[in-house]
Amino acid sequence: MSNLLKTNPEAEISLRRLRPRLERFWQTTEASQEEIRDFDERLTEIWPRLFRLLIELYGDRYDFFYHLEEILLSAARAWCDRPQDLKELDRHRVYEDNWFRSEKLVGGALYVDLFSENLGRLRDCIPYFKDLGLTYLHLMPLFAVRPGDNDGGYAISNYRSVDPRLGTIEDLRLLGKDLREAGISLVLDFVFNHTSDDHEWAKQAQANDPEYRDFYYIFPDRTVPDQYERTLREIFPTVRRGNFTWHDGMEQWVWTTFNSYQWDLKYRNPAVFRAMLEEMLFLANVGVDILRLDAVAFIWKQMGTSCENLEQAHSVIQAYNALAKLAAPGLLFKSEAIVHPDDVVRYISPEECQISYNPTLMALLWESLATRETKLIRQSTSHRHQLPEETIWVNYLRCHDDIGWTFDDQDAAHVGINGYDHRQFLNNFYTGQYPGSFAHGVPFQHNHETGDMRISGTMASLAGLEQAIQQNDDQLKDLAIRRIQLLHGITLSIGGIPLLYLGEEWGMLNDYDFVKDPAKAGDTRWIHRPKMRWEFLEDLGDQLGSDERMIRRRLFNSVKRMIALRKSIPAISGLDLELVPLVNSHVFCFVRSQGGDRLIVAGNFSEEPQEISGNLLRTAGLGRFFEDVISETTFQTSSDLKLDPYQVVWLKRV
Repeated sequence: MSNLLKTNPEAEISLRRLRPRLERFWQTTEASQEEIRDFDERLTEIWPRLFRLLIELYGDRYDFFYHLEEILLSAARAWCDRPQDLKELDRHRVYEDNWFRSEKLVGGALYVDLFSENLGRLRDCIPYFKDLGLTYLHLMPLFAVRPGDNDGGYAISNYRSVDPRLGTIEDLRLLGKDLREAGISLVLDFVFNHTSDDHEWAKQAQANDPEYRDFYYIFPDRTVPDQYERTLREIFPTVRRGNFTWHDGMEQWVWTTFNSYQWDLKYRNPAVFRAMLEEMLFLANVGVDILRLDAVAFIWKQMGTSCENLEQAHSVIQAYNALAKLAAPGLLFKSEAIVHPDDVVRYISPEECQISYNPTLMALLWESLATRETKLIRQSTSHRHQLPEETIWVNYLRCHDDIGWTFDDQDAAHVGINGYDHRQFLNNFYTGQYPGSFAHGVPFQHNHETGDMRISGTMASLAGLEQAIQQNDDQLKDLAIRRIQLLHGITLSIGGIPLLYLGEEWGMLNDYDFVKDPAKAGDTRWIHRPKMRWEFLEDLGDQLGSDERMIRRRLFNSVKRMIALRKSIPAISGLDLELVPLVNSHVFCFVRSQGGDRLIVAGNFSEEPQEISGNLLRTAGLGRFFEDVISETTFQTSSDLKLDPYQVVWLKRV
């Protein structure tokens, strides 16, 4: 018995009562004694924490012990069903539990239908991923969805069925196996805040089944919804008002935070927790290495609050984390919390989400490009970059979603910036409304009453490449390419898993034809989800190609080379980072270190040349001579380092 169990008599007594039921279950399986022993050892270690979390969430329920038993049996069943090759990977990752903090992890994200049409053809793309240098592949939601508008795949009808246009679950298993053999981790979304209105649970609720009506928040009139609405914000106010939708068939109101067809799940009900646990472990056993937990901030509701970032939401995720360690020990969680920076980090720990998107860094990189100043990104990074041990950021420049300006207003005020006014400036800049802007973004969810807006657009279009090509200006093209290379140079080195939204490697521009599809026309985020053009790959060898081909070739070769360089520099692993205190506000500079390996990264966010004190670099890098591994040039610190417009350097001591 573990020491934790000895100090928690309620947990110890409950587990003692449950063990006979668990032993009867093992007798009905073909699990080996070694597998049973492995599970039992993990259970003894994990149980005190899991029991505490579940009793906090559901201990007041009349049926608590029933659900407690069923949750444990669900985990045992999933462990029995877990394929042997995944169990072997589990054992490896338990002993090498920092594998996801390595400099060799580099990610890509894509929509299967837009990239390769289906899962079968995606398997044929694995050589492309390896050539680019990817070791982590995130597939946007690919499960069965409702017909018509489905929020880009986030309105799921069945978590155990792939959208038939993309393939089958067996195709997904085969893809996962091929990726593992290629050394590429598979990442999928776990959309656990809501289901589609045509999910089987929702259909049962519509048929007035009381068990499934309790899976959702359903109200006969506006009395309770109106009480909740007093403290809720609207997520998509330009699409619809409020957080509840009238259902004609039931003649009742349903809680729908995001879209009218996405029904929020009622996690106050332990049956919902258990049902989604089984879906989660099913996905783990298909061969998923990392689950991106979608909309984590919204999963618990409480009257009189914003129903965002509540403590119970963290408890639910932590309980899922414990059960994943029990039934699929190699599985990791990645949080998607596009909220205030102080709330983002609350989801990150070895016991909750080991990996998290870094929306603040993404927003501030774009902010620095617009202002040509690095004072806000320096201020934020100075106290927001570090995370708990055994966790890591995912650093990205664009994703399937919009850009929200999620910096902290106090950080902004500290460097003399008014947060509200600055967001208006950034919105104007990135929609091309600000004089002299290079960006061609478009508004997403522009609320004219509050001025709130987010930005849609591909990386290249936001960085000025679309404008430069339209104006056929070689100087503007060069500056746009330099901006893109600068952004890649920072995200590939600053600490965390860099994540490309595939298409960035080619500098793909906005796709304005999305409006031709009625299911997409109302959502400007589709402008930055263009269809992959495989002829670009063929163009790489065309040395006499057009100007646009040469731009694509330059971008592709640049990012591919930086990925390869990243993997050769141990200092880039982990998160250790020290800002270099520069006087020059146009330059962002930091030191990465790991053991005896050190790397200085410096980026010029201005279209004008800038200088860095050689003496400052000498003391930061502990050397007199350095090589920029990107340009393969050396310099000595007896003179200042000159940076070209938008140049990024990775300096190693020689």
